[in-house]
Amino acid sequence: MKMAVTSPTDQMLTVLENCRISPPSATVGDKSLPLTFLDIIFLLHFPIHQLFFYDFPLSKPQFIETVLPILKHSLSITLQHFFPFASTLIVFPDGRKPEIRHVDGDSVEFTVAESHLDFEDLVGNHPRACDKFYPLVPPLGRVTKLSEFLSIPLFAVQVTYFKNLGFSIGITNHHVICDASTKFDFLKAWTSIARHGTDAIVLANGSFPCYDRLLKYPESLDEIFMKQPGVEALNDDYQVLDLVGPSSKVRATFFLTKERINLLKLLVSRKLPKLGYISSFSVACGYVWSCIAKSRVGFHERKGEDELERFVCLANFRNRMDPPLPETYFGNCVGPCVAVAQSMLLSGNEGFLVAVGSIGEAISKTVKKKHGILEDAELWFELMFRTPAKIPAKIGVAGTPKLKIYDVDFGWGKPRKYETVSIDRNGSISVNACKESPEDLEIGGG
Repeated sequence: MKMAVTSPTDQMLTVLENCRISPPSATVGDKSLPLTFLDIIFLLHFPIHQLFFYDFPLSKPQFIETVLPILKHSLSITLQHFFPFASTLIVFPDGRKPEIRHVDGDSVEFTVAESHLDFEDLVGNHPRACDKFYPLVPPLGRVTKLSEFLSIPLFAVQVTYFKNLGFSIGITNHHVICDASTKFDFLKAWTSIARHGTDAIVLANGSFPCYDRLLKYPESLDEIFMKQPGVEALNDDYQVLDLVGPSSKVRATFFLTKERINLLKLLVSRKLPKLGYISSFSVACGYVWSCIAKSRVGFHERKGEDELERFVCLANFRNRMDPPLPETYFGNCVGPCVAVAQSMLLSGNEGFLVAVGSIGEAISKTVKKKHGILEDAELWFELMFRTPAKIPAKIGVAGTPKLKIYDVDFGWGKPRKYETVSIDRNGSISVNACKESPEDLEIGGG
Protein backbone atom coordinates (compact mmCIF):
# COMPACT_ATOMS: atom_id res chain seq x y z
CA MET A 1 0.00 0.00 0.00
CA LYS A 2 1.33 3.44 -0.92
CA MET A 3 1.38 6.07 1.80
CA ALA A 4 0.97 9.79 1.18
CA VAL A 5 4.23 11.72 1.50
CA THR A 6 3.89 14.89 3.54
CA SER A 7 6.40 17.71 3.21
CA PRO A 8 7.67 19.11 6.54
CA THR A 9 6.34 22.51 5.47
CA ASP A 10 2.80 21.08 5.14
CA GLN A 11 2.91 20.30 8.85
CA MET A 12 3.46 24.01 9.51
CA LEU A 13 0.01 24.89 8.09
CA THR A 14 -3.38 24.59 9.77
CA VAL A 15 -6.50 24.98 7.65
CA LEU A 16 -9.03 27.13 9.49
CA GLU A 17 -11.80 27.23 6.87
CA ASN A 18 -12.71 25.94 3.45
CA CYS A 19 -15.53 27.78 1.72
CA ARG A 20 -16.64 28.86 -1.72
CA ILE A 21 -17.25 32.41 -2.95
CA SER A 22 -19.83 33.08 -5.65
CA PRO A 23 -20.89 36.25 -7.43
CA PRO A 24 -23.96 37.82 -5.81
CA SER A 25 -27.06 35.77 -6.54
CA ALA A 26 -28.66 36.19 -9.98
CA THR A 27 -25.99 38.67 -11.20
CA VAL A 28 -24.24 36.50 -13.78
CA GLY A 29 -26.47 33.58 -14.77
CA ASP A 30 -25.47 31.06 -17.42
CA LYS A 31 -22.75 32.29 -19.76
CA SER A 32 -20.02 30.89 -21.95
CA LEU A 33 -16.86 32.39 -23.40
CA PRO A 34 -15.24 30.76 -26.43
CA LEU A 35 -11.49 30.32 -26.48
CA THR A 36 -9.26 31.72 -29.20
CA PHE A 37 -6.09 30.03 -30.38
CA LEU A 38 -4.19 32.38 -28.04
CA ASP A 39 -5.98 30.71 -25.11
CA ILE A 40 -5.80 27.18 -26.51
CA ILE A 41 -1.99 27.42 -26.63
CA PHE A 42 -2.06 27.32 -22.81
CA LEU A 43 -4.50 24.40 -22.56
CA LEU A 44 -1.87 22.11 -21.02
CA HIS A 45 0.19 24.76 -19.25
CA PHE A 46 0.79 24.35 -15.51
CA PRO A 47 -1.18 26.69 -13.20
CA ILE A 48 0.15 30.15 -12.33
CA HIS A 49 0.78 30.65 -8.59
CA GLN A 50 1.22 34.14 -7.15
CA LEU A 51 1.76 35.09 -3.54
CA PHE A 52 1.34 38.47 -1.83
CA PHE A 53 2.57 39.04 1.73
CA TYR A 54 1.08 41.83 3.89
CA ASP A 55 2.10 43.22 7.26
CA PHE A 56 -0.69 42.84 9.84
CA PRO A 57 0.71 42.89 13.40
CA LEU A 58 -2.62 42.02 15.05
CA SER A 59 -4.19 38.99 16.69
CA LYS A 60 -5.95 36.11 14.94
CA PRO A 61 -9.43 37.23 16.13
CA GLN A 62 -8.77 40.68 14.67
CA PHE A 63 -7.61 39.06 11.42
CA ILE A 64 -10.71 36.88 11.24
CA GLU A 65 -13.07 39.74 12.10
CA THR A 66 -11.37 42.45 10.02
CA VAL A 67 -9.61 40.98 7.00
CA LEU A 68 -11.63 37.94 5.99
CA PRO A 69 -15.10 39.53 5.65
CA ILE A 70 -13.69 42.30 3.45
CA LEU A 71 -11.78 39.91 1.20
CA LYS A 72 -14.76 37.57 0.79
CA HIS A 73 -17.31 40.31 0.13
CA SER A 74 -15.11 42.19 -2.33
CA LEU A 75 -14.18 38.98 -4.17
CA SER A 76 -17.86 38.14 -4.60
CA ILE A 77 -18.62 41.54 -6.14
CA THR A 78 -15.52 41.34 -8.35
CA LEU A 79 -16.58 37.92 -9.67
CA GLN A 80 -19.85 39.51 -10.79
CA HIS A 81 -17.86 41.53 -13.32
CA PHE A 82 -15.05 39.01 -13.98
CA PHE A 83 -17.27 35.91 -14.20
CA PRO A 84 -14.70 33.61 -15.90
CA PHE A 85 -12.74 33.46 -12.64
CA ALA A 86 -15.79 31.78 -11.06
CA SER A 87 -16.28 29.52 -14.06
CA THR A 88 -14.87 26.21 -15.29
CA LEU A 89 -13.08 25.17 -18.44
CA ILE A 90 -15.20 22.75 -20.44
CA VAL A 91 -13.25 20.26 -22.57
CA PHE A 92 -15.11 17.99 -24.97
CA PRO A 93 -13.80 14.47 -25.67
CA ASP A 94 -14.73 14.68 -29.35
CA GLY A 95 -12.18 17.41 -30.06
CA ARG A 96 -14.58 20.36 -30.20
CA LYS A 97 -13.05 23.67 -29.18
CA PRO A 98 -13.10 24.10 -25.36
CA GLU A 99 -14.97 26.97 -23.72
CA ILE A 100 -15.16 28.77 -20.41
CA ARG A 101 -18.63 28.16 -18.97
CA HIS A 102 -20.41 29.77 -16.05
CA VAL A 103 -23.55 28.25 -14.55
CA ASP A 104 -25.54 30.13 -11.94
CA GLY A 105 -24.12 29.13 -8.57
CA ASP A 106 -20.56 28.52 -9.75
CA SER A 107 -17.95 29.59 -7.22
CA VAL A 108 -14.29 29.95 -6.30
CA GLU A 109 -12.64 27.80 -3.65
CA PHE A 110 -11.49 30.05 -0.80
CA THR A 111 -9.19 28.58 1.86
CA VAL A 112 -8.24 30.21 5.14
CA ALA A 113 -5.18 28.86 6.95
CA GLU A 114 -2.69 29.65 9.68
CA SER A 115 1.02 29.12 9.16
CA HIS A 116 3.78 28.65 11.73
CA LEU A 117 6.52 29.30 9.19
CA ASP A 118 8.88 32.25 9.75
CA PHE A 119 7.12 35.25 8.18
CA GLU A 120 10.25 37.43 8.23
CA ASP A 121 12.23 34.71 6.49
CA LEU A 122 9.62 34.30 3.76
CA VAL A 123 9.47 38.02 2.94
CA GLY A 124 13.25 38.37 2.75
CA ASN A 125 15.42 38.69 -0.33
CA HIS A 126 18.04 36.14 0.72
CA PRO A 127 17.98 32.52 -0.54
CA ARG A 128 14.97 30.72 0.94
CA ALA A 129 13.81 27.14 0.45
CA CYS A 130 11.32 27.04 -2.42
CA ASP A 131 9.08 24.42 -0.86
CA LYS A 132 8.33 26.69 2.11
CA PHE A 133 6.09 28.68 -0.24
CA TYR A 134 4.13 25.77 -1.71
CA PRO A 135 1.60 25.31 1.14
CA LEU A 136 0.70 29.02 0.85
CA VAL A 137 -0.72 28.80 -2.67
CA PRO A 138 -3.90 26.83 -3.31
CA PRO A 139 -4.33 23.96 -5.75
CA LEU A 140 -6.95 24.47 -8.43
CA GLY A 141 -8.94 21.44 -7.31
CA ARG A 142 -10.07 18.24 -8.92
CA VAL A 143 -11.16 17.89 -12.52
CA THR A 144 -14.73 16.62 -12.78
CA LYS A 145 -15.79 14.10 -15.42
CA LEU A 146 -19.37 14.69 -16.46
CA SER A 147 -21.38 12.80 -19.04
CA GLU A 148 -20.31 14.82 -22.07
CA PHE A 149 -17.21 16.75 -21.04
CA LEU A 150 -14.47 17.45 -18.51
CA SER A 151 -14.96 20.38 -16.13
CA ILE A 152 -11.66 21.95 -15.05
CA PRO A 153 -11.43 24.57 -12.25
CA LEU A 154 -9.85 27.88 -13.24
CA PHE A 155 -9.16 29.89 -10.09
CA ALA A 156 -8.60 29.47 -6.34
CA VAL A 157 -7.64 31.70 -3.40
CA GLN A 158 -5.87 31.00 -0.10
CA VAL A 159 -5.45 33.50 2.72
CA THR A 160 -2.88 32.49 5.36
CA TYR A 161 -2.41 34.16 8.74
CA PHE A 162 0.99 34.46 10.46
CA LYS A 163 0.62 35.06 14.20
CA ASN A 164 0.84 38.77 15.08
CA LEU A 165 2.93 39.50 11.99
CA GLY A 166 0.92 39.43 8.79
CA PHE A 167 -0.90 37.36 6.23
CA SER A 168 -0.46 36.18 2.68
CA ILE A 169 -2.89 35.94 -0.22
CA GLY A 170 -2.09 33.13 -2.61
CA ILE A 171 -3.92 32.96 -5.93
CA THR A 172 -3.80 30.19 -8.50
CA ASN A 173 -5.23 30.31 -12.00
CA HIS A 174 -5.24 28.14 -15.07
CA HIS A 175 -3.30 30.01 -17.76
CA VAL A 176 -6.01 29.28 -20.32
CA ILE A 177 -8.27 31.84 -18.62
CA CYS A 178 -6.09 34.92 -19.18
CA ASP A 179 -2.66 36.51 -19.40
CA ALA A 180 -0.95 38.80 -16.89
CA SER A 181 -2.66 41.95 -18.23
CA THR A 182 -6.19 40.61 -17.70
CA LYS A 183 -5.33 39.17 -14.28
CA PHE A 184 -3.91 42.52 -13.17
CA ASP A 185 -7.18 44.18 -14.23
CA PHE A 186 -8.99 41.64 -12.05
CA LEU A 187 -6.69 42.37 -9.10
CA LYS A 188 -7.11 46.14 -9.54
CA ALA A 189 -10.89 45.74 -9.43
CA TRP A 190 -10.78 43.40 -6.41
CA THR A 191 -8.50 45.71 -4.43
CA SER A 192 -10.54 48.80 -5.29
CA ILE A 193 -13.75 47.12 -4.15
CA ALA A 194 -12.02 45.89 -0.98
CA ARG A 195 -10.78 49.40 -0.11
CA HIS A 196 -14.06 51.19 -0.83
CA GLY A 197 -16.65 48.51 -0.07
CA THR A 198 -18.38 49.00 -3.41
CA ASP A 199 -17.76 48.72 -7.14
CA ALA A 200 -18.88 52.32 -7.75
CA ILE A 201 -15.38 53.61 -8.50
CA VAL A 202 -14.58 50.72 -10.82
CA LEU A 203 -17.89 51.26 -12.61
CA ALA A 204 -17.16 54.96 -12.96
CA ASN A 205 -13.74 54.23 -14.48
CA GLY A 206 -15.30 51.98 -17.10
CA SER A 207 -12.45 49.50 -16.79
CA PHE A 208 -14.39 46.24 -16.73
CA PRO A 209 -13.37 43.53 -19.17
CA CYS A 210 -14.30 43.36 -22.82
CA TYR A 211 -15.54 39.83 -23.55
CA ASP A 212 -16.23 40.36 -27.24
CA ARG A 213 -14.05 38.06 -29.33
CA LEU A 214 -12.81 40.84 -31.62
CA LEU A 215 -9.64 39.03 -32.62
CA LYS A 216 -9.55 38.19 -36.33
CA TYR A 217 -7.44 35.18 -37.33
CA PRO A 218 -7.61 32.07 -39.54
CA GLU A 219 -9.72 29.28 -38.00
CA SER A 220 -6.97 26.85 -38.93
CA LEU A 221 -4.99 28.15 -35.93
CA ASP A 222 -7.64 26.74 -33.58
CA GLU A 223 -7.30 23.36 -35.27
CA ILE A 224 -3.50 23.44 -35.11
CA PHE A 225 -3.36 24.08 -31.39
CA MET A 226 -6.16 21.65 -30.59
CA LYS A 227 -3.79 19.02 -32.02
CA GLN A 228 -0.79 20.05 -29.92
CA PRO A 229 0.94 17.11 -28.21
CA GLY A 230 -0.82 16.07 -25.02
CA VAL A 231 -4.33 17.29 -25.80
CA GLU A 232 -5.34 13.69 -26.42
CA ALA A 233 -4.58 13.06 -22.72
CA LEU A 234 -7.50 15.28 -21.68
CA ASN A 235 -9.62 12.28 -20.76
CA ASP A 236 -11.17 10.64 -17.72
CA ASP A 237 -7.85 10.41 -15.86
CA TYR A 238 -6.63 13.97 -16.49
CA GLN A 239 -5.78 16.21 -13.53
CA VAL A 240 -4.20 19.67 -13.53
CA LEU A 241 -0.51 19.78 -12.60
CA ASP A 242 0.11 21.55 -9.30
CA LEU A 243 3.22 22.32 -7.28
CA VAL A 244 4.86 19.39 -5.57
CA GLY A 245 7.36 19.15 -2.75
CA PRO A 246 9.75 18.77 -1.14
CA SER A 247 12.27 20.61 -3.28
CA SER A 248 16.01 21.22 -2.97
CA LYS A 249 15.72 24.56 -4.77
CA VAL A 250 16.05 27.97 -3.16
CA ARG A 251 14.67 31.31 -4.38
CA ALA A 252 16.21 34.73 -3.96
CA THR A 253 15.39 38.30 -4.95
CA PHE A 254 17.77 40.74 -6.64
CA PHE A 255 17.42 44.40 -7.57
CA LEU A 256 18.56 46.59 -10.43
CA THR A 257 18.24 50.29 -9.64
CA LYS A 258 17.27 52.90 -12.20
CA GLU A 259 20.81 54.30 -12.03
CA ARG A 260 22.40 50.92 -12.75
CA ILE A 261 19.89 50.23 -15.54
CA ASN A 262 20.70 53.58 -17.17
CA LEU A 263 24.40 52.77 -17.05
CA LEU A 264 23.72 49.44 -18.74
CA LYS A 265 21.61 51.18 -21.40
CA LEU A 266 24.42 53.65 -22.02
CA LEU A 267 26.90 50.81 -22.45
CA VAL A 268 24.58 49.02 -24.90
CA SER A 269 23.92 52.14 -26.99
CA ARG A 270 27.65 52.80 -27.20
CA LYS A 271 28.72 49.23 -27.98
CA LEU A 272 25.69 48.25 -30.11
CA PRO A 273 24.69 51.50 -31.86
CA LYS A 274 22.61 49.69 -34.50
CA LEU A 275 20.47 47.74 -32.02
CA GLY A 276 16.89 48.83 -32.67
CA TYR A 277 15.39 47.96 -29.27
CA ILE A 278 16.84 48.93 -25.89
CA SER A 279 14.65 49.05 -22.78
CA SER A 280 14.96 48.57 -19.03
CA PHE A 281 13.37 45.16 -19.47
CA SER A 282 15.74 44.02 -22.21
CA VAL A 283 18.93 45.14 -20.44
CA ALA A 284 17.77 43.59 -17.15
CA CYS A 285 16.95 40.29 -18.83
CA GLY A 286 20.19 40.37 -20.81
CA TYR A 287 22.17 40.94 -17.63
CA VAL A 288 20.46 38.04 -15.83
CA TRP A 289 20.74 35.71 -18.83
CA SER A 290 24.48 36.29 -19.14
CA CYS A 291 24.96 35.81 -15.37
CA ILE A 292 23.10 32.49 -15.47
CA ALA A 293 25.21 31.39 -18.45
CA LYS A 294 28.37 32.20 -16.51
CA SER A 295 27.10 30.29 -13.47
CA ARG A 296 26.45 27.23 -15.63
CA VAL A 297 30.08 27.27 -16.70
CA GLY A 298 31.08 27.44 -13.04
CA PHE A 299 28.99 24.34 -12.36
CA HIS A 300 30.34 22.60 -15.49
CA GLU A 301 26.90 22.41 -17.13
CA ARG A 302 28.06 23.62 -20.51
CA LYS A 303 28.71 20.63 -22.74
CA GLY A 304 30.23 22.11 -25.87
CA GLU A 305 31.38 25.30 -27.54
CA ASP A 306 28.59 25.10 -30.12
CA GLU A 307 25.80 24.68 -27.59
CA LEU A 308 22.98 27.21 -27.89
CA GLU A 309 20.75 28.75 -25.25
CA ARG A 310 17.26 30.18 -25.66
CA PHE A 311 15.56 33.07 -23.88
CA VAL A 312 11.76 33.36 -24.17
CA CYS A 313 9.53 36.26 -23.11
CA LEU A 314 5.95 37.12 -23.97
CA ALA A 315 4.76 40.40 -25.49
CA ASN A 316 1.30 41.93 -25.10
CA PHE A 317 -0.23 42.03 -28.59
CA ARG A 318 -3.49 43.91 -27.85
CA ASN A 319 -2.45 47.17 -29.47
CA ARG A 320 -0.49 45.37 -32.17
CA MET A 321 -3.42 43.45 -33.63
CA ASP A 322 -5.14 44.56 -36.81
CA PRO A 323 -7.43 46.14 -35.81
CA PRO A 324 -6.08 46.84 -32.30
CA LEU A 325 -7.94 45.25 -29.38
CA PRO A 326 -9.08 47.18 -26.30
CA GLU A 327 -6.60 47.11 -23.42
CA THR A 328 -9.41 45.56 -21.36
CA TYR A 329 -9.82 42.61 -23.77
CA PHE A 330 -10.35 39.56 -21.55
CA GLY A 331 -8.22 36.50 -22.14
CA ASN A 332 -4.78 35.71 -23.47
CA CYS A 333 -3.33 38.05 -26.06
CA VAL A 334 0.40 37.45 -25.88
CA GLY A 335 2.95 36.00 -28.24
CA PRO A 336 6.53 34.81 -27.94
CA CYS A 337 9.79 36.69 -28.44
CA VAL A 338 12.58 34.12 -28.68
CA ALA A 339 16.27 34.98 -28.48
CA VAL A 340 18.97 32.41 -29.23
CA ALA A 341 22.66 32.80 -28.47
CA GLN A 342 25.76 30.64 -28.23
CA SER A 343 26.47 29.47 -24.71
CA MET A 344 30.19 30.11 -25.01
CA LEU A 345 29.59 33.73 -26.03
CA LEU A 346 26.98 34.31 -23.31
CA SER A 347 29.41 33.17 -20.64
CA GLY A 348 32.33 35.18 -22.01
CA ASN A 349 33.55 38.68 -21.24
CA GLU A 350 31.06 40.19 -23.70
CA GLY A 351 28.21 37.93 -22.52
CA PHE A 352 25.96 40.79 -21.44
CA LEU A 353 26.18 42.51 -24.82
CA VAL A 354 25.56 39.21 -26.62
CA ALA A 355 22.48 38.57 -24.46
CA VAL A 356 20.93 42.05 -24.67
CA GLY A 357 21.63 42.20 -28.40
CA SER A 358 19.89 38.85 -28.97
CA ILE A 359 16.90 39.86 -26.84
CA GLY A 360 16.58 43.28 -28.49
CA GLU A 361 16.70 41.78 -31.97
CA ALA A 362 14.11 39.13 -31.01
CA ILE A 363 11.68 41.73 -29.67
CA SER A 364 12.15 43.99 -32.71
CA LYS A 365 11.61 41.07 -35.08
CA THR A 366 8.45 40.03 -33.24
CA VAL A 367 6.70 43.40 -33.04
CA LYS A 368 7.70 44.64 -36.52
CA LYS A 369 6.66 41.72 -38.70
CA LYS A 370 6.11 42.68 -42.32
CA HIS A 371 2.88 40.68 -42.71
CA GLY A 372 1.28 41.41 -39.34
CA ILE A 373 1.76 40.26 -35.79
CA LEU A 374 0.19 36.83 -36.46
CA GLU A 375 2.77 35.93 -39.08
CA ASP A 376 4.11 32.43 -38.28
CA ALA A 377 1.56 32.08 -35.44
CA GLU A 378 1.26 28.37 -36.21
CA LEU A 379 4.79 27.99 -34.80
CA TRP A 380 4.16 29.75 -31.50
CA PHE A 381 3.49 26.63 -29.43
CA GLU A 382 6.79 25.14 -30.49
CA LEU A 383 8.64 28.40 -29.84
CA MET A 384 7.12 28.81 -26.38
CA PHE A 385 7.11 25.31 -24.97
CA ARG A 386 9.29 22.94 -26.94
CA THR A 387 13.02 22.86 -26.31
CA PRO A 388 14.84 21.48 -29.34
CA ALA A 389 17.59 18.92 -28.64
CA LYS A 390 20.16 21.28 -30.11
CA ILE A 391 19.12 24.05 -27.66
CA PRO A 392 18.95 22.28 -24.29
CA ALA A 393 19.12 25.41 -22.09
CA LYS A 394 16.03 27.63 -21.90
CA ILE A 395 15.07 30.55 -19.66
CA GLY A 396 11.63 32.13 -19.54
CA VAL A 397 10.27 35.28 -17.93
CA ALA A 398 7.20 35.75 -15.74
CA GLY A 399 5.89 39.22 -14.98
CA THR A 400 6.47 42.60 -16.53
CA PRO A 401 7.52 45.99 -15.08
CA LYS A 402 4.62 47.58 -16.96
CA LEU A 403 2.18 46.12 -14.42
CA LYS A 404 2.80 47.67 -11.01
CA ILE A 405 2.32 44.49 -8.99
CA TYR A 406 3.03 46.24 -5.68
CA ASP A 407 -0.09 48.36 -6.17
CA VAL A 408 -2.19 45.34 -5.14
CA ASP A 409 -3.42 47.03 -1.95
CA PHE A 410 -6.61 45.66 -0.36
CA GLY A 411 -6.69 48.39 2.27
CA TRP A 412 -3.89 47.31 4.60
CA GLY A 413 -1.06 48.83 2.60
CA LYS A 414 1.05 47.63 -0.29
CA PRO A 415 2.38 44.08 -0.19
CA ARG A 416 5.47 43.61 1.95
CA LYS A 417 6.69 41.12 -0.66
CA TYR A 418 5.49 39.51 -3.87
CA GLU A 419 6.55 36.11 -5.25
CA THR A 420 5.74 34.27 -8.47
CA VAL A 421 5.86 30.76 -7.03
CA SER A 422 5.09 28.93 -10.29
CA ILE A 423 8.46 29.85 -11.84
CA ASP A 424 9.86 26.91 -9.87
CA ARG A 425 8.26 24.56 -12.39
CA ASN A 426 10.34 25.53 -15.41
CA GLY A 427 13.30 27.49 -14.08
CA SER A 428 12.02 30.87 -15.22
CA ILE A 429 12.80 34.22 -13.64
CA SER A 430 10.36 36.94 -12.61
CA VAL A 431 10.83 40.60 -13.51
CA ASN A 432 8.65 43.24 -11.85
CA ALA A 433 8.67 46.90 -10.88
CA CYS A 434 9.92 47.47 -7.34
CA LYS A 435 7.67 48.46 -4.47
CA GLU A 436 9.18 51.82 -3.53
CA SER A 437 10.52 52.91 -6.92
CA PRO A 438 8.71 51.49 -9.98
CA GLU A 439 11.69 52.44 -12.16
CA ASP A 440 13.86 50.01 -10.20
CA LEU A 441 13.44 46.35 -11.13
CA GLU A 442 12.94 43.36 -8.82
CA ILE A 443 14.18 40.05 -10.20
CA GLY A 444 13.28 36.71 -8.65
CA GLY A 445 14.54 33.26 -9.41
CA GLY A 446 15.56 29.93 -8.02
